[in-house]
Amino acid sequence: MNENQLSKRLNRVGEFVPEQSRLADIGSDHAYLPVALVLQNKIPFALAGEVVKGPFESAQKQVRKNGLEQQIIVRLADGLDAVEKDDNITAVTICGMGGSLIRDILDAGWNKQRLNGTEQLILQPNIGEKTLREWLTVHGYTILEEDILEENNKIYEIIVAARKATRIAYSEKEKLFGPFLMQQRSTIFKKKWQRELKQREHILAQLTQAAGDQEARQEQLKREINEIKEVLVDES
Repeated sequence: MNENQLSKRLNRVGEFVPEQSRLADIGSDHAYLPVALVLQNKIPFALAGEVVKGPFESAQKQVRKNGLEQQIIVRLADGLDAVEKDDNITAVTICGMGGSLIRDILDAGWNKQRLNGTEQLILQPNIGEKTLREWLTVHGYTILEEDILEENNKIYEIIVAARKATRIAYSEKEKLFGPFLMQQRSTIFKKKWQRELKQREHILAQLTQAAGDQEARQEQLKREINEIKEVLVDES
């Protein structure tokens, strides 16, 4: 993967970035995504944020190699601390992390007013999507689009969200499966949740045999197993 040939996952994330937006890419992975989008003339400006010195230096090198120092700023900072008011960011991408970590990054940015609520969020969690959707719901974000794709035997979800005048109250089932994904029920969606069903059934069987008070966890697993089965068989 490089700035001229993004992974399938990052390429799809890039397609969701609005035209001519000012992008903050947090945890930028060599700045591949912002460099690619600027080279495509899709966006005029990007900020690549890294919290670790090695990836920060790699991102700087990538930007210099493409002669984009005037259009892409690379900053060494923790999460959304990389964003400054004068950057006038209108879109934020956070990719390749767990949903809980992305939630924590968003939460810290929100509390420190690094997010002002006008930015479009394009998020690609590796796991923990429900946790992320719960944060978006609490903070008044509407999920605009979702996608699910498979690459190198791994399944990834993409969540696009923005704050709108009218808030949507998502059900627990929508937070778990994704309001758009559970309606579309693509082949990859079904493949993911067939895997998840087997994992939950295996965990439930282990808990049933284990000593100690596991009743609450068992009940949660049973509810989720039933919900997964309902979604997988519902072809309406």
